[in-house]
Amino acid sequence: MRPASSAPDYRDPEFLRDRMRRDIAFFHPRAIDPDGGFFHYLNDDGSVYNSASRHLVNSTRMVFCYALAWRLDSKEEYRAAARHGLRFLQQQHWQPSYGGYAWVLENGLPADRTQHCYGLAFVLLAHAHAARIGISEAVDGIGATFELMEKLFWSEADGLYADEATPEGVVSSYRGQNANMHSCEALIAAFEATGERRYLLRAELLAHNITVRQAAMADGWIWEHYNADWSIDWEYNRHDSSNMFRPWGFQPGHMTEWAKLLLLLERHGQHLQGDAGWLLPRARMLFDATMPAAWDQQSGGLVYGLAPDGSVCDGDKYFWVQAESLATAALLAARSGDQAYWDSYRKLWAYSDAHLIDQERGGWYRILQRDNRRYGPEKPPHGKTDFYHPMGAYLEALAAVGNPLE
Repeated sequence: MRPASSAPDYRDPEFLRDRMRRDIAFFHPRAIDPDGGFFHYLNDDGSVYNSASRHLVNSTRMVFCYALAWRLDSKEEYRAAARHGLRFLQQQHWQPSYGGYAWVLENGLPADRTQHCYGLAFVLLAHAHAARIGISEAVDGIGATFELMEKLFWSEADGLYADEATPEGVVSSYRGQNANMHSCEALIAAFEATGERRYLLRAELLAHNITVRQAAMADGWIWEHYNADWSIDWEYNRHDSSNMFRPWGFQPGHMTEWAKLLLLLERHGQHLQGDAGWLLPRARMLFDATMPAAWDQQSGGLVYGLAPDGSVCDGDKYFWVQAESLATAALLAARSGDQAYWDSYRKLWAYSDAHLIDQERGGWYRILQRDNRRYGPEKPPHGKTDFYHPMGAYLEALAAVGNPLE
């Protein structure tokens, strides 16, 4: 652990840009599969332990990461890597037989063809960020992916997306906030890439319906799981608080991540349908409720899950929870002028620096036990699987300190 006296200035743009470069250097070029796409499963030392499996979420997130890498340093090899990843999405994950994307590929063949709105949200995000850095073949994919989301999952009556469908398009009864949260993120990116207001208005609607309407059912907190009529399902995955995509319990990381998205929407306030005045207060409420409730007073860091009674149901420390939260703290500090948010930003950075960041090799460890001991292969997927959350955190922290990426 670094002595407190030598702690860096976490608000220094050069510190943030250096951390971006260190993380990029860990994954590049070792994560690139010359035969297509990216290797997703890297040990902590960067060696590949599974070269056959490809998950739609990781495939898309790596395109996002390389797009940000190009925006940081304008190296053509990064744009080439983003194009390489986009080509794999369009040629391998895409399944013409049913007009959707394979959730999981094994040795290039679809092993799970379930259609997930969560996955399509990241397909949209990848196309939007690729288009933003001048990859022309990504542009058509923005509109096409949005239309696929509309066709499969959109409910005008609910004002939200459904979650899951068979390859034939039969939608399940499960509803979840997580797919809508990442759809909101992707739609903001689609607006920024194209200037088409319809994407921003849809993001605005999702944000209000989850963070205000649905949250009202849970005393202002955001529950993860719902029935087909969008009533809360308190029992879904009741005994699986560590599920990768659908954990039981309130998710502190999603509370702060939604707060971030509300601030990104406010950034485009003049283009919104309604009055943007609710966005900052609601973002503050979400963050202000989360930090004291989820901060581990003994070992530091934000825990993964809280039960409805406020007790910790999963005390593990996930890298993405800390990364999203420190980005949100920076944006709140810059927007509100409240010093307390900079204090939270420093506290989250100091914890991450001490425990989650690999100081020697770059990258972040994915998950720690509550007392900050590292897991091994018994907690799959182990190692360093992608760097989407830290890259997004650096992006918004740089914006907050007044030194945004181009």
